[in-house]
Amino acid sequence: MDTLTFDLCVIGAGSAGLTLASGAAQTGVRTVLIEGGEMGGDCLNYGCVPSKALIKAAAEHHAGADVSYETAMGRIADAIDAIAPHDSQERFEGLGVTVLRGWARFISREEVEVALPEGTRRIRARRFAVATGSSPAVPPVEGLRDVPYLTNESLFARERLETASLPGHLLVLGGGPIGIEMAQAHRRLGSEVTVLQAGKALPREEPELRAVVLAALRAEGIDIREDTTATRVRQDGEEIVVETEAGEVRGTHLLVATGRKPNMDRLDLEKAGVEVSKAGIVVDDSLRSVTHRGLFALGDMAGRGQFTHLAGYHGGVALRRIAFGLPSKATAPIPRATFTAPELAHVGLTEAEARERHGSRLTVLTLPFERNDRAQAERATEGLIKVMVAGGRPVGAGIVGPGAGDQIGYWQLAIGQKMKLSAMAGAVFPYPTRSEIHKSVAGSYFGPKLFESNLVKRSVGAIQRLLP
Repeated sequence: MDTLTFDLCVIGAGSAGLTLASGAAQTGVRTVLIEGGEMGGDCLNYGCVPSKALIKAAAEHHAGADVSYETAMGRIADAIDAIAPHDSQERFEGLGVTVLRGWARFISREEVEVALPEGTRRIRARRFAVATGSSPAVPPVEGLRDVPYLTNESLFARERLETASLPGHLLVLGGGPIGIEMAQAHRRLGSEVTVLQAGKALPREEPELRAVVLAALRAEGIDIREDTTATRVRQDGEEIVVETEAGEVRGTHLLVATGRKPNMDRLDLEKAGVEVSKAGIVVDDSLRSVTHRGLFALGDMAGRGQFTHLAGYHGGVALRRIAFGLPSKATAPIPRATFTAPELAHVGLTEAEARERHGSRLTVLTLPFERNDRAQAERATEGLIKVMVAGGRPVGAGIVGPGAGDQIGYWQLAIGQKMKLSAMAGAVFPYPTRSEIHKSVAGSYFGPKLFESNLVKRSVGAIQRLLP
């Protein structure tokens, strides 16, 4: 068996793997990229791209446009096809990356074997990066595996995009971002939708922010049942029945959206001496394995969140260390967004987390969208912004309302760069835009200190008497 030798072996061609492989190869690192599934990973093929295409089509239908479910599926396929060349094997080979399309498994700390159509190849490398992503986690509910169910992977599988018809009544098991986004999209396209969540829906989010989203979805006719645990699933003719302690729910289709698990079963990581947990490979802040210093875990495999933008960021962190030998740590605050209408986004600490860390030093600022002139002009005043401040610096921020996912970037920059809140209060934004709400909420921190202080008033009075 031939052994190919490289400086860097990247396993997984999603956002993290592609970022690292392209950068490394172009800087002169001999790089091999191994992918057993689709180039572009989950985000391109089953996650971000198809889901946002569906959400957009559903929004147009909700606004009165003639967009059918079949049309929406066609748009999804078109979007994937338009982006795929950027992530393709041909493009990366053109950048100098050796691309092998097969499943890799470790046989030692320095070697992996790859099952290729033409036979097994052995790869030896000085550095490894494991960026194999994650897959839908299917809960151990009695009977679930005996009925047909969808996950985000099968929902957007190519063969389904070409043949799927609108579900009559979609049951969604799981009230996290994926379940909630798909619930609203299908409801807007005409499905009846019931969401079953064992705890609170959108459980990571600030209570007053998630309440705005859930109220909007319920107003559109989505049945969201919180604190409702599925105990058994069964087929009854053409219906799927989910049994709960509160009774049974019937539908035509079932979407399982109860979380994700890291893809590490095929890798034989124990043969490389790599410590793992349920969340993925155990790493330090530089994303290096704590038991194999020549191996990096990126994206979902690093156990620090499951976002495409986080994976791309991890690729850049690893590139600086591997290609240039520079100290590099993955410590930036990572924003998250749920693309419902209204959108919900957050970065940094929640109020509860900030109170635990900063105690009495914490100030919480809130401002409703109705205080923003652009929101009033467009009659889109639903929503609010919430900012956690400690020591005059923002440590967390959440937004619910139109464009929240686009707007949260201001606060990622402010928190990540440890900027003072005065920088946001002193910024100049074009009028009228929603971005002005960031200046307004930051200014509300200083208003009482300036306008309600007797000391300030006495000082200004003295200055006025001295001025010519």
